[in-house]
Amino acid sequence: MSSDCLPGGATGDMKSPPGVMDYALLSILAAIWGGSFMLIKVAGHDWPPATMTAARLMIASAILFAVAAYYGEKIRPDYRIAGTIILVGLFGNSLPFTLIAWGEETVDASVAAVLMGIMPIATLVMAHFLSDDEVLTARKLAGVGIGLVGLVVLAGPAVLLRLGEDGISQLAILAAAISYALNAILTKKLLGLPRRAAAAWLLLAGAFLMLPVVAVYDKPYTVDLNFASAGAVVLLGIFPTALAALLMFDVLDRQGAGFFGQVNLLVPLFGIIWAVAFLGERPDLSAYLALVFIVAGIWISRAKQSGLARMRNRL
Repeated sequence: MSSDCLPGGATGDMKSPPGVMDYALLSILAAIWGGSFMLIKVAGHDWPPATMTAARLMIASAILFAVAAYYGEKIRPDYRIAGTIILVGLFGNSLPFTLIAWGEETVDASVAAVLMGIMPIATLVMAHFLSDDEVLTARKLAGVGIGLVGLVVLAGPAVLLRLGEDGISQLAILAAAISYALNAILTKKLLGLPRRAAAAWLLLAGAFLMLPVVAVYDKPYTVDLNFASAGAVVLLGIFPTALAALLMFDVLDRQGAGFFGQVNLLVPLFGIIWAVAFLGERPDLSAYLALVFIVAGIWISRAKQSGLARMRNRL
């Protein structure tokens, strides 16, 4: 799913059967990413969306540049790499972070977490048209269809017929999911670069892209720097943006992209748990039904062929 940071290194196939530590790291990563929706909700009471995005990206990039320096990683971008870094910084950081923050001004954090669950399904569709190595099979199409049913259940007929303030905010969060999906395809062009250094540059590029918006629209000097909202922004920069990137790299190293993809099943669930536990939100039945449909859609689209099906294919 929507990650709050982007991979800058290669991903491999599953290397060995996952153990307890692998599942623990995956769960911690999902919990951290799921908590971002709660933190955005808290920070959004005082921080305008673009200012919040720029601040969390600056904090995270500083952390990752320090980590990259510790590991001796550095990048000297040429024009091609620099252009890709700017695009990935836009579609993987600046745009989705801001859309989610803006959407959560009226949408509950738990609902935003469920809406973002559509990201891996959107990636399947976009990769079919934009990538040479991805094809929409009947199984993947079934997963896409079930995921879309979940969105209809969550949004309700009223949003489909007429868009009120809440409906437009939900569409903004969906647009963030689509932005993440496009970014997942663009990021393949950066595979092979030192991953920590690449992630640091992506975050910094995203931050600089937000500065004109902050200067023109947000008036950051009016931000109320109270402890709760400022602390939420700092935590956003440290945990879902910087630390999650490092954990993501570790999971990819240990078990590869196939195992890592299971995080998409867990992030919406943790998003709801955090929102209920700390914000007192009470999602209605439609949110839980939508979560079931979206998770089922992701699982079906990612499921491997059964042994019987593989046997039939050999005959």
